[in-house]
Amino acid sequence: MTSSKTSKLDLSLAHNALMPEEAIIDRIFEHIDNRSTDQGTVSWKEPTANYLSAHRLDAELKLLKQRWVVFCPSAALQKSGDYIARDTAGVPVIAVKGADGQVRAFRNACRHRGVQVASGQGCTSVFVCPYHGWSYGTDGSLRTVPHKDGFPGLQKDTRGLVPLECVEQNGLVFVREDGGKVSEKEPCDTPDIIPDGYRVIKSEALQIEANWKLHLESALEGYHIRSTHQTTFFPLQYDNLTVVEAFGNNSRIAFPYQAIEGLRGKPRSQWSINGRATLVYHLYPNVIISTFPDCLQVVVIEPIGLELTRQHMFLLSAAEEGSDVFDEVLKGQEFAATGAIEDRNIVLSAQRGLKSGANEFLEFGLYESAIGRFHSALTRELDD
Repeated sequence: MTSSKTSKLDLSLAHNALMPEEAIIDRIFEHIDNRSTDQGTVSWKEPTANYLSAHRLDAELKLLKQRWVVFCPSAALQKSGDYIARDTAGVPVIAVKGADGQVRAFRNACRHRGVQVASGQGCTSVFVCPYHGWSYGTDGSLRTVPHKDGFPGLQKDTRGLVPLECVEQNGLVFVREDGGKVSEKEPCDTPDIIPDGYRVIKSEALQIEANWKLHLESALEGYHIRSTHQTTFFPLQYDNLTVVEAFGNNSRIAFPYQAIEGLRGKPRSQWSINGRATLVYHLYPNVIISTFPDCLQVVVIEPIGLELTRQHMFLLSAAEEGSDVFDEVLKGQEFAATGAIEDRNIVLSAQRGLKSGANEFLEFGLYESAIGRFHSALTRELDD
C-alpha cells in the first residue's frame, strides 16, 4: 500500500526519512495547482466479518498485549506520584512516575484479593486497596498489610504490584503486557512529535458504540472532507487533498488548510506548517497524534468490545493559561470537536451498516491508502 502519484513511499522508511515541512508544503502546492492528491497503488478490501467476529477481536486484543503500545504522553506524568489508571487491551493497568523520576507500569490488581488499587488519574505517594487496606509504593513495592499476623509466612518482597515493561520515548510512555512473539526490547523508533515545553492542558475519555477500527479509519483519509464536514472543515480545507507518508506500519497524513496559500509569497525560510495544516500521525496499531495550531492531541483508541471503543484524549500545548494563545487554542479545539462529532456520527452509522448484511467487505480505495496499510499490517501480523 504505497503512495504513488507524486512519489513512491517505501514501507521500510524510518521516521527520519519523513519529509521536512518545506517539502510537505511544496507537495501541497503541487497538488493544489494540479488538482491532485497522493494516491496508493491498490485498493484494499476488508471483510466485514473482521469487524463482527468475537474471535477476531480476541486475536486483536492479544496482539495489542504483545506489542509496545502508547499508554499516554510523558507530559501526563510530570511530577513524582502522578499516575493514570485505565484498561488497555482489556487489562487494568497503572502507569506512575516514581520518586526517582522513572515512569513504571503495573497490573492494577491488589496482591491480596485482586481489587484495583487506583482509578482515573491523580497524584499520590501510595496506592491503598479500598478492600482491606493493603498499600503499595509508587515503585510497586508492598508497604503495609493491616493485621499482618493473619498472613503467616507472607513475604512482602514477592507480593508487590506486578510490573509491566514500560519505556519512555520521544515524549510518549509505551507499555507492553506480554512480549510474546514480538521480540523488540523497546518500541520501534518513533518520530519526535511532541515539542519541548508542551504540557497536558486537558484530558478526557469518551466511549463510542462502534468497532475500534471503524473509529480509527475516520482519521486516516481526506476523501470525506467535503461530504462529511460541509460547514466545518471543508470551507477551511480542501476536498480530497492529502500528502501521505509511510514509516514502518505507521503513517503521517498532511491535511492542508486553505491558509497555506499565504506562504506562496513568503521566503522559504519563513515557511511553517503550524496553522497551515494538520499533521496526523498514525502510530500503529491504535494511536493517533494530530497537530493543530499551537497544540496537539494524543488519542489512544482502546477496543472494549466488538461494538464498543474507548477513546483517551490528551490535549498538549505550551500556551500559558490566560494568554491570548491559550484562548485561541481552546477556541480552535471547540471547532475541532464539532468536526469530531460529525465523524463519530458517520462511524456509528457505519457500525449499523455492518449489520445490514449489504457488504461482504469494505473497500478502501486509492485515496485511502493509509487505511489499507493499517489493515494490511494487522492482517499480516494476525496471520503470522
